[in-house]
Parts: sequence; C-alpha cells; structure tokens
Amino acid sequence: MGGAFLAAAVLARLGGRIGLPTIPLFILAGILLGPHTPGIVLVADPHDLEMLSALGLVLLLFYLGLEFHLDDLKAGGRKMALAGGLYLALNVGAGLGFGFALGWGTSEALVLAGVLGISSSAIVTKVLVDTGRLGNPETRPILGIIVVEDIFLALYLAALQPILSGADDLSSAVLDAGKAFGFLLALALAARFGTRIIGRLFATKDDELLVISFLGAAVLVAGVSEWFGVADAIGAFMVGLMLGSTTSGERIRALVHPLRDAFGAIFFFAFGLSIDPGDLPVVLWPVLAAVALTLVMNVLAGVGGARLYGFGPGPAANISTTLLARGEFALILATMAAGAGLDERLSPFIAGYVLLLAVLGPMAAGQSHLLARLLPDRRATGPDDPGEPAAEHDPRVPAPAEAPR
Repeated sequence: MGGAFLAAAVLARLGGRIGLPTIPLFILAGILLGPHTPGIVLVADPHDLEMLSALGLVLLLFYLGLEFHLDDLKAGGRKMALAGGLYLALNVGAGLGFGFALGWGTSEALVLAGVLGISSSAIVTKVLVDTGRLGNPETRPILGIIVVEDIFLALYLAALQPILSGADDLSSAVLDAGKAFGFLLALALAARFGTRIIGRLFATKDDELLVISFLGAAVLVAGVSEWFGVADAIGAFMVGLMLGSTTSGERIRALVHPLRDAFGAIFFFAFGLSIDPGDLPVVLWPVLAAVALTLVMNVLAGVGGARLYGFGPGPAANISTTLLARGEFALILATMAAGAGLDERLSPFIAGYVLLLAVLGPMAAGQSHLLARLLPDRRATGPDDPGEPAAEHDPRVPAPAEAPR
C-alpha cells in the first residue's frame, strides 16, 4: 500500500509539471505496477486493495454530499430532475442502441446501456475539486444529474440482476426494486427532516471524536445501502448531505479533506490494477466508436441542461466535460457480466472504454473553454453572466471586495 501511495504521488507530480490532471496518472500507476504489465508488480491481486478502494469511493461521495446543500435541492429540484432525466435519456438510450448495433446479444445491450449511460461519481467529484468549480453556478445541475443517476442506478441494478441471472420471477425483481427505492426514500426523509437531531448527535468540540463519528456514519450507511440494493456511494452521499447542513458541517469539510485525497488516490490506483492492456486491441474499434458517441451525447445533454438553467456556452461546456468520465459503475457491470457468462468481448470493451474516458474526461474538463467557443449562445450575455467562461469563480481564490460572497 505504501508503494501504491508513493507511485501515485510521483507520477502525479511529474504529470503536474506538464499540466496533466491527477486522475489518469493515478490510474496509469495502477496499470504499470499491476499484475497485467511486465516489470515491478506491487499488487498481484487487485482484490487486496478492495476495501481501501471502496473507502476511497465512499469518502469522495461523502464529500460531494457535504458540498450539496439541501436548500439547493429544494429550490431547484424540478430543474435537476429534468436535467438528470435528459442526460439519462440521451446517454442510456444511445448505449442501448449501440449495444444492439454491435449484435452481441440482448443482455449485453442492456449492460452496455448502463456502461455508456452513467457517469463516474468519483471522477466527477475529483474534477470539480481539482478545477475549483465547486462554487460555480453550473455545479448545481452537475450534482443534480449525479443524484438522479445514482437513484436510477439503484433501480437499474435491481432490474438487471434477475435478467443476468436468468431468473423469470418478475415478483422478486419488483421486490428488490421496491426495497431499494424504500431505502432511498428513508434516507431522503432523514436528510429533509432529521438534520436538527443529527446535528445534535454529532456536535462535539473534539476533532478526534468528530472524525470518528462522521467516518463511522458514512461507512456504516454505505454498507447498509449496499445490503438494500442501493449503491454504497449514494448512501455515503446522503450522509454528507445530512451533515453538511449541521453546525458541524464546516469543520467536517475541513477534516475530511486529507482522508478524501489519500483514499481517493487508492481508489483510482486500484481501478488501474483491474485493467489488462493486452485485451484492448481486440475491441479497439467498438471502444473508439462508443467514446465518440458518448462525447456527442454529453455535449447535447450539457447544452440542454444549461438551457434549462439559462446558462451560456461556458457552463454548458463545463457540464458536458465534467460528466464525461465513466468509472466504478461500469466496472461493477463488467464483473456482473463476466459472472453471468455473457459475451467474452464485453469485459475488455468496458475496460478500454472506461480507461479512455477516465483519461479524456478530466483533460477535457480542464480545457472546456475550447468547447465553449464552438457552442452557440442564443442569448445576450453580460460581464457577470454565467455564460461567460471568464466569469467563473474559483472558490480557492478570495473574491474581490465588491463581489457578494
């Protein structure tokens, strides 16, 4: 594990000198030092880091929940649902059509619909942090789309499991979906009405006790969520959503930073361990076609979501590029597909597709202003208009004295 941390750090520092984002470099470290490439093998079995990797995902989504305020959800819930629905309709629909076009089979097409349709919550969170865009106006629809995706993910997995297992029992599939939705509803109600009680339970002046308390709550709820058929990430997100609105919210944000960064790096390193570069040439052309399709769908979804909020080309480009990466959920589907005995080309296809977008996504997000120049702006923009990329405010830089905080 020490070698994994140091390898990720060395590659990230070297890449930082030429302006590369950290995410693809952490993944590259995992590929180079994993069991599928010649040379030094730090981790022979990717499962050795499975628990630490899961903790990294939980902390990344927990932090995302801390930054997502309940007031934003109440004020813009309808727009968020529309933006998320539009994103899913375009990307999941395109993925399903692409799957049938490949001719690999109906079950394979249903798997590809999820692979091409769902963004990586972990990479989206890291991109927002690295680019300093958590305070930008377009971050609200981005986070709203992630929430809608995670809710869809819970229902999608519940419906897909009996199909992949060959079960014909519709009632069991409905029961699983109902159980997942019921747990999501319980978490949402706790976030909406239980904030005051939760704030009292976590109130303490001792930083040590506060860290142990919020970390325990995030991991416990994530584990219980998985038992109910809901992605562990969404459980952690909901805990962050609850705690972010309490009186301890600001202290929790500060205390979770080093944990998020350290274990987030291990998550992406472990992601790289699971990729075998030798399998990629077999599915090279389908992977390139799928990446091109995803780029087009994300631009359409980004423009559509921006228009719902009245944003211009700058935020539209940020939405499109930030949500581009695919990651942990696609790998879960690859594991499910392999266990179900589906087409053997599916696993290397998913690995290549995810790897390309995990690299291209953060890089595209860092250069989103180039895309913004190509997008039409059908409304008048002013100097403080959110449609102007130059007006984006980096929350890590102090605002001017005359600007409202």
